[in-house]
Amino acid sequence: MLTVNEYCKQQFGQKLYKLSLDGGMTCPNRDGTLDTRGCIFCSAGGSGDFTPNRNKPIEDQINEAKEKVSVKYKGDKYIAYFQAYTNTYAPVETLRQIFMPVINRDDIAVLSIATRPDCLSDEILALLDELNQIKPIWVELGLQTIHEKTAAYIRRGYHLEIYDKAMQDLNAIGIHTITHIILGLPGETKEDMLASVRHVVLQKSKGIKLQLLHVLKNTDLATDYQKGLFKTMEFGEYVDLVAECVKLLPSDMVVHRLTGDGPKSLLIAPLWSADKKRVLNALHKKMDSALGSKG
Repeated sequence: MLTVNEYCKQQFGQKLYKLSLDGGMTCPNRDGTLDTRGCIFCSAGGSGDFTPNRNKPIEDQINEAKEKVSVKYKGDKYIAYFQAYTNTYAPVETLRQIFMPVINRDDIAVLSIATRPDCLSDEILALLDELNQIKPIWVELGLQTIHEKTAAYIRRGYHLEIYDKAMQDLNAIGIHTITHIILGLPGETKEDMLASVRHVVLQKSKGIKLQLLHVLKNTDLATDYQKGLFKTMEFGEYVDLVAECVKLLPSDMVVHRLTGDGPKSLLIAPLWSADKKRVLNALHKKMDSALGSKG
């Protein structure tokens, strides 16, 4: 296991800071292609609640994001992170017009694209391959779970074999793949969640994001939570689970996230997750112990 900071220092000689950007796209789970409601846990911002105003030009978004992080980051290289909604859900020429100017900037070391595995046509894969010859491309796939019953409940909108095929295609062109898993989805046991992590390892994802389930205001998940249909994870329970997940990871898999944090203005539960420093300190302490026992 490698932390993303360790990986960046190995590959780029320094820590890199993410600039969250919005390419102005939507999602097949929102525009009526698959559904209009989005995934059950997704806020109106499409997982991009920390991104700048999507109506601003990308160059302005980059400058604004750089200014925002300048108080805590003094480096000169960044990761351009297209996070909100589905960032390959557009005609390939539109994607070229968005991504090419960004990847050719001197201050951008990595182009990171969050998307769905069912939004990777052959033409888009060819574009990603082309971009990857210029600078490293990271593609983050929102798998969340391998279990079809849970996937149907959260309205993911595709079957597991679609993820598996996307992983094969991306790995074949040398893309740094990142798989997003949500821990604590309603109805899932610890073994269910560990099975999802095992599958990600089996599919040779280069990186992983472990995300604590957050219940956010104005989502269908919040409605179910307020009806008492499920409980969110407790602090200690989550820390212990992450440690078990980490034990399953190969030594060269990059851990891009261990918990995640929703906007405090939208967070309903679990409220302990708002204290990110406490959570990360506990996770790192537990992981050090877990990896030590792994030998």
